[in-house]
Amino acid sequence: MIIAVDGPSGSGKSSTARGVATRLGLRFLDTGATYRAVTWSAVEHGLDLDDTAAVAQRARDLRLEISTDPGHQFVIADGADVTTAIREPRISEVVSKIATNLDVRKELIRRQRAIIDNAQPSGGIVVEGRDIATVVATDAELKVLLTADQEARMARRGAEVSSLTAEQLRDQIIRRDADDSTVSEFQVASDGAVTIDSTYMTLEEVIDVISRLAKETVPQGQDR
Repeated sequence: MIIAVDGPSGSGKSSTARGVATRLGLRFLDTGATYRAVTWSAVEHGLDLDDTAAVAQRARDLRLEISTDPGHQFVIADGADVTTAIREPRISEVVSKIATNLDVRKELIRRQRAIIDNAQPSGGIVVEGRDIATVVATDAELKVLLTADQEARMARRGAEVSSLTAEQLRDQIIRRDADDSTVSEFQVASDGAVTIDSTYMTLEEVIDVISRLAKETVPQGQDR
């Protein structure tokens, strides 16, 4: 099965989706990492990120390998291990320029769908991002919109990256959401999606809820 987890920055998508995948024995795809990898590559090549054509070509040329093992995540871009580098503030500050490039999105959605298809023989995959249920995997058996209030999201992102200043936190949460919302709808649940407000929930509680929903969704005879 395919489980789609969408939501705004800092809502806990990655930790939740990875936890659900581990719990249910599924693969896991962090689609945001694909955009970050292209961002890293474009920066390393000294490209003008406002040159949409050049950046899109870089996305098409990029040799990208991304792990779908929830217990061992890595991202390899053009032979370099960029697992840590793509999370650096310098990448986070400009990744929206890449994520709002429509030709880059077209290329990465193609790659994301290929990864999802390849995961099906192993039982399925949990995919997290901004537009999974609405664009990337509209046929997902379970669609979740994971939300949380702004204060909770900023606190969570600050706990993940303790080196961020208050201004950088606001930039990563508020400005990035505003930018990304110009090309994808992740603030309102898509048709058939379940909305989970995690503001006052622990990570384990959210994983429990989604795992239960997944087990209820699996067709009879395919129960895990």
